[in-house]
Amino acid sequence: MTQPKVLIIIGDATETLDTLYPYYRLIEAGFKPVVAAPEKRLYQLVMHEVKPGWTITKEWEGYTLQADVAFSEIDPDDYLGILFSGGRAPEYIRYDEDLVRVTKHFFEHNKPVASVCHGVEIPAYADCVRGRRMATVPKCKFDLEVCGGTFVNEPCVIDGNLVSGRTFHDNGHYVGPWIDLLEKANRSVTV
Repeated sequence: MTQPKVLIIIGDATETLDTLYPYYRLIEAGFKPVVAAPEKRLYQLVMHEVKPGWTITKEWEGYTLQADVAFSEIDPDDYLGILFSGGRAPEYIRYDEDLVRVTKHFFEHNKPVASVCHGVEIPAYADCVRGRRMATVPKCKFDLEVCGGTFVNEPCVIDGNLVSGRTFHDNGHYVGPWIDLLEKANRSVTV
């Protein structure tokens, strides 16, 4: 039996912990994480932290990660779920027409969706957050609310098929419930 595939959306300057923690949790749970980006190439991840005495986020380089597939090559029917990782990437990649197409598919078909930190900028731009409750980093509250969503300042917010967290500090809270949704969705597909 083949492993069910789950998309992880990244770009240049995607947050390292937002990405790698769910990546390895998916493998542990028996899923095949498929890294998707604007092009099929190596991407530089970054790390973000508000340092003591700072009022803004400091950024420095993290690990690199190879994209398995370009957005234009994705047939969303081949995937069980999707994760919108954070960092600065979502601000730039959200305008990609193929990414918008893929994003809409997961919401329209009620498939398990996870979003963390700045990841909200992608489904917000794709007009998929209207009427939805979500967690995100507080600085993205405006992006969510201006697109019709409701900001909830909690480590895990579950709204139907949508599971979200604020930052990588919430990984231990929202990733598990998202994987639970993926497992339920996988059981219904294989029955």
